[in-house]
Amino acid sequence: MTRRLTFLFAVAAGAAVANLYWSQPLLDLIADDLHASPAAAGWLITATQLGYAAGILFLVPLGDVVDRRKLVRTILLCSAGAAVLCAVAPSLGLLTGALVLLGVTAVSGQILAPLAGDLADDSERGHVVGTVISGILIGILISRTVAGFVAGVAGWRAIYVLAALIAVGSALVLSRRVPTLPPRARIPYWTLIASVGQVLARERTARWTVVLAATAFGTFTMFWTALTFLLSSPPYGYSVQAIGLFGIAGLAGALAAQRAGRLHDRGMSLPATGVAWVLLLASFGLALAGRHSVVAIVIAVVLLDAAAQTIGILNQTRLFALSPDARSRLNTVYVTSNFIGGAAGSAAATVLWSAGGWTAVCIAGLAASGFALAVWAVGRRGALIPTARPA
Repeated sequence: MTRRLTFLFAVAAGAAVANLYWSQPLLDLIADDLHASPAAAGWLITATQLGYAAGILFLVPLGDVVDRRKLVRTILLCSAGAAVLCAVAPSLGLLTGALVLLGVTAVSGQILAPLAGDLADDSERGHVVGTVISGILIGILISRTVAGFVAGVAGWRAIYVLAALIAVGSALVLSRRVPTLPPRARIPYWTLIASVGQVLARERTARWTVVLAATAFGTFTMFWTALTFLLSSPPYGYSVQAIGLFGIAGLAGALAAQRAGRLHDRGMSLPATGVAWVLLLASFGLALAGRHSVVAIVIAVVLLDAAAQTIGILNQTRLFALSPDARSRLNTVYVTSNFIGGAAGSAAATVLWSAGGWTAVCIAGLAASGFALAVWAVGRRGALIPTARPA
């Protein structure tokens, strides 16, 4: 796993997962164009994430049994087709359906991440996997900024045309650069899918880890969905371009978390996870106390993204240590729960914003962070310590 190939995996994975978030800073623009309410448009994020969870559950396990180069290429080409459907959707209902398909086909990054773990040396696995996962997380953040600028220049539909072109380009490059690996064990498809649950039942560390993962990503998505509503409302009233710029603040947090995989390689995964949860809790406190200050909001964005992304990298790398022959299925367990949490976070943001605005969202974030800290404090003495074993 060379540096160049690691970088290529990170870029391709980030471009794929960006498809989930193009619409996030554009909700008001989409709502106006399709004659829908902002609250109804908020469900677009939830629909996309539910589609992603389905793709993780039914497509990613194939990475343990089939040629991943062909698998990634096929999924990327299907993603391009789904993006075109989004670009031409004439109503909110049809756009919602197209976004579900786009979510289902946005999983190539989650096939590349365990592949990177297979190709990396043991001493470098945390760093390599951490770099690829950082690419995914940076792609999430850059997507907001790119979407804001493209929509401001050419309208919201143009971003999905761009997404289709990127997916086709990624398919062509990866089909040439992903190395060919020896054939893997043949398992019937439905047996393979059923074995995902068996892996979760067998691995106690996986069960505890996915609770933390779902909570972290749920709070992350809840914050960013509600942030769009906050910044487009008084006293801010920012344009979609200005809202997209807040992704740059989040990018600073992502870069700060980029080396989290090294902490795993040095045996510091669990202590670093606890510190990251403390920072996540502090970010919601700052966002609540400084809700009328754009400076405080920017600092909260940096803290939240650095903390959430550090948690994500350490959780995923810790899971990959459990069973080398089942990394794709472990990744399925992790990401499915992750994005179910994300869908719940988006839905919660919409409901909480209607009920109590930014204050309600921040209080919910504080409560979720406190719960996760309690889980970590109990689990760090045994349940969260991985024990490697064969599949």
